[in-house]
Amino acid sequence: MSTDILKQNKKSWDKVAHHFNGKDALPSYGPYAKTEDELGLFNDIKSKIILDIGCGSGHSLKYMSDKGANELWGIDLSETQLEIARKTLKDINPKLFCSPMEKDIGIPKQYFDVVYSIYAIGWTTDLAATFELIYSYLKPGGSFVFSWDHPLYAHLRSREGQISLEGSYQEEGVIKYPNFKGEEAPVTIPTRKMSTYINELIRAGFTIEAVIESDVSSVFDGVSEGASDSYYSLFKARKFPTTMIIKSKKG
Repeated sequence: MSTDILKQNKKSWDKVAHHFNGKDALPSYGPYAKTEDELGLFNDIKSKIILDIGCGSGHSLKYMSDKGANELWGIDLSETQLEIARKTLKDINPKLFCSPMEKDIGIPKQYFDVVYSIYAIGWTTDLAATFELIYSYLKPGGSFVFSWDHPLYAHLRSREGQISLEGSYQEEGVIKYPNFKGEEAPVTIPTRKMSTYINELIRAGFTIEAVIESDVSSVFDGVSEGASDSYYSLFKARKFPTTMIIKSKKG
């Protein structure tokens, strides 16, 4: 666990949290990706005990509540995000904790039917420790579903309609952004290969049930968009998946 990175990322997330109220939340798995309504990875949520890793503004937990979940828990690095989540979930009374996902803060072990993370898991500074903790939280037979940027996506650049590879996918490390969401909010995001996510899940004890390199959601059928140099764009998403989604199970 990198304390310095976590400290700076927390400070920056507190500053930019207002940009993410209701964003990157279920039923969405990621920019332009197929949704939970299309993929059906969670099956029946009714009466289940749920833990959201990187719960943000609480809208994914609200989605789970609307599907009939019995008990809602959430962890997030940003206290500002959790303040928003408490307002989002004011009539639901979830159990919310401000903490890095890499840290054991006493979340109950073998307690949850489902653990998930929507566009948050890649922020962890210690993937192995995070997956081991998540495995310990789940009941035997419980499911873990997460989405994140497709690992190659951060290396792709679009220029005048041509997509090219920048940097080395083979070299794992971090990317530092001095400004996050256009604000003076520096963040550090690890870069990892697809195989790293898969192998760390296996090492933690999970059985992988699905690896999805998502097509564009049917929501965008009939929508046309010309060449775009934006980091996320429909033009780019139709050529390469923005998002990976992995479902695994505790044996």
